[in-house]
Amino acid sequence: MAPPRKNIDLPLPVRRLLRKLGGDIRAARLRRRIPTQIMAERASMSRMTLHKAEKGDPGVSLGNYATILFVLGLHDGLGDIADVKNDPVGQDLEEENLPQRIRRPGKSSGKKAAS
Repeated sequence: MAPPRKNIDLPLPVRRLLRKLGGDIRAARLRRRIPTQIMAERASMSRMTLHKAEKGDPGVSLGNYATILFVLGLHDGLGDIADVKNDPVGQDLEEENLPQRIRRPGKSSGKKAAS
């Protein structure tokens, strides 16, 4: 088995967003006055994993980040992250590929040939 990668190559904006997410998670935990041990137990993870998440470590799984947000009561927006309504580029591309017209099915469509 290959050793885990220490440096995960991520675009700089992604690294910044993960660090912001981690910092926001930490701030939310502190505002709620939840100690790390209790938070880790509620999220079913080790304190080390929680610490890494609060630092924005890209090696922490999306599932762990989602669980932490759930425990903090901040999970409502997760379902909207890649929702089609938040994807104007995808919507424009889909509209470009719509057919110009839709033809009515022919008389023989849907009927089986006699054997």
